[in-house]
Amino acid sequence: MVLEPSPSLRRARTDPRSWPWWGQVLALFGLTRLFTAAVFVWVARLQLPNLWTPGHPSYWKFVGLMFDGSWYRQIAEHGYPATLPRGADGLVQQNAWAFFPLYPALVRAVMTVTRLPWEVAAPVVSTLLGAGAVLLVHRCVVLGARRAVAAWPALPLATVALVCVFPTSPVLQAGYTESLALLLVAGSLYLLMRRRYGAAALVVLALGFARAVALPMAVVVAVHALVRWRDARRGSEAFPLRDVLRVAALGAVAVVSGFAWPLICGWMTGVPNGYLLTQESWRGVRTTTPFYGWTYVPQFWFGPWAALVVVAGFGLTIALLVAPAAWRLGNELHTWSAAYIGYIVAVIEPGSSLARFLLLAFPMGAVTAGLVSRPERARRIAFWAVLALMVGLQVLWIRTMWLFNPHGDWPP
Repeated sequence: MVLEPSPSLRRARTDPRSWPWWGQVLALFGLTRLFTAAVFVWVARLQLPNLWTPGHPSYWKFVGLMFDGSWYRQIAEHGYPATLPRGADGLVQQNAWAFFPLYPALVRAVMTVTRLPWEVAAPVVSTLLGAGAVLLVHRCVVLGARRAVAAWPALPLATVALVCVFPTSPVLQAGYTESLALLLVAGSLYLLMRRRYGAAALVVLALGFARAVALPMAVVVAVHALVRWRDARRGSEAFPLRDVLRVAALGAVAVVSGFAWPLICGWMTGVPNGYLLTQESWRGVRTTTPFYGWTYVPQFWFGPWAALVVVAGFGLTIALLVAPAAWRLGNELHTWSAAYIGYIVAVIEPGSSLARFLLLAFPMGAVTAGLVSRPERARRIAFWAVLALMVGLQVLWIRTMWLFNPHGDWPP
């Protein structure tokens, strides 16, 4: 005799609220990736032949080869140039040294084992890394925002939802490094908060070969050390010498990791500042002077409104960083958001990539979700309104930023 499960048990199995946390996170990530894939397929039908893909490319070619995806493919298949290419004017031209090696190395390993081409292997690897990243994002909020989670237990999943529908989150399934970088950033923060300093050092070291974001992690480590030292002075907890040495070593690793790839580039090419010269080749004005890009780039995007847009953008960012919801985060998550945003504002040329870089400031998702804390109905309305807005902006971002249909005789 076979016993049929009761109706209540069947409902429990199909009710996501009864699933384990990781099941909810992965289901949410999977649903949002399917939605984004559908938008990519729609936009790919509008794509004309270009430098990277044929006209009307498949989903795999569209997300695996467009823009930076082809640079990473070149690295995976051919490596880095031994010398920096220069134009007739003697200036360094755009080249592969601007892109970090860990992601293409991972995809190359998958290509070798599975025999899959880059345009399939890269999106698959990115999607799998993205799944691991959002699991760690959830754990980071649970561990690093305990006061906020105690007030709203759904905050970790709400943060994951906002990360998954962030306007530039489609790159989590494309041939880009955001999935890997988000995984390593969240992993570094999680291990630091768990005080597993040795493991954190390994992850931070890997971060330095994935994206140029290891230096703000050094700031997080420094704040973590200061808080532990302060608590020890107050007598609330011990900060033994072995932990002092481990935290100091972790901070040193973060600094070394932040400079490792530029130093390797200089050593391999024979040009000590080759990495900076390569970065300059992508900029409107050939300089990497901190903050200088903000003096000219916004004028290209917003014309006479540039100053107002820049001031408003900075004001909104600062407001989020000092909002009560931000202070309800733990020290590590709050510091990472501030240090990372300050870092990218200083070192990048503002443009279309800025929104993509902001994806790594994932604790701001928890801040956004927690801006309205009560009453419950208002919080629910605010959250769903933000969610809907981000979904709409995501569609707009793919349609306007991923589609590349230049006019005239192109490619040359």
